[in-house]
Amino acid sequence: MEIRGHWKGWLGRFWSGALLGMVLAGAQADEALVRQHLQQKLPKLAPHVLQIHPAHALGLYELYTDDRQILYVDEAVTTLVAGDLIEAHNLHNMTEARLKILAAVKPSELPLNLALKRVKGNGKRVVAVFSDPDCPFCRKLEKELSGITDVTVYTFLYPIASLHPDAPERSHWIACAKDPEKAWEDYQLRNIEPAHHECQDQLEAVQSLGEKYRINGTPTLVFADGEVIPGALPRNELERALGPH
Repeated sequence: MEIRGHWKGWLGRFWSGALLGMVLAGAQADEALVRQHLQQKLPKLAPHVLQIHPAHALGLYELYTDDRQILYVDEAVTTLVAGDLIEAHNLHNMTEARLKILAAVKPSELPLNLALKRVKGNGKRVVAVFSDPDCPFCRKLEKELSGITDVTVYTFLYPIASLHPDAPERSHWIACAKDPEKAWEDYQLRNIEPAHHECQDQLEAVQSLGEKYRINGTPTLVFADGEVIPGALPRNELERALGPH
C-alpha cells in the first residue's frame, strides 16, 4: 500500500519512534534483568556497579564500576569476564574506547572556584589536576607543567592522608596563604614550606568532589575533552593531550 502526502511522513516518523521506543524498552528490561541476577549471584559486586549496557559482543553486558573499570557478564550472570574486548579485524580496543566515554569529566563541569588557578601565556588550553602536596608524582608533574605555556591549570588540593599523613595540614596552609598559587609552586618546585596561616578552607568540599568522581590517586588530570588520566605524564604527552596553542 502506498501512502501519499504528509501522512506518509507522519506514519514513517510514528513507526520509527515506536520501533526506537520498543528497542529502548527491551534494552532497559534486559539491563534490569542483569542487575537482578547480579544482586542475586554477586551481591558484593552489585552495589559498586554504576551502569549496565550491552557490550555488543559475544552477547555480553558491560558493567561500569565505581572504581572506573569495566567488567563483563552474560545476561544470566553465569560468567564474569575481566579484561579488554578487542575487535579482531582491526585490533580496536572496545573496552578502552568505552572507558573514555563513561569516565569522561570536563573541567567546565567542575566547581573551579574550589581550585587554585594558574594562567600561563594566553591560557587558552585547560587542564584540571587533583594533587596531593606530598605526592612525589605530583611534584614530578609540576616540573613537567612548568615548561608548558598557553595553559590554564586548575589545581584541586586533594591530600591522601593514608599515604601522606602531613598532606592535609600542608594543603590547609597552602590554601590559606596570601598567594595560594605561589605557595603551591614554592613547595612543589622549590621545596619551600608553606607559612602557617589559618583560614576557613574548602578542602572538605574538594574531598567530596574527588569522591563523587572516584578520584582514587594523585595526580589525576582532567582534560578539556573530558579525558581523565591518572599519573604524571611527561611533557610531550601533556602537550598532545592539551591540544594546539
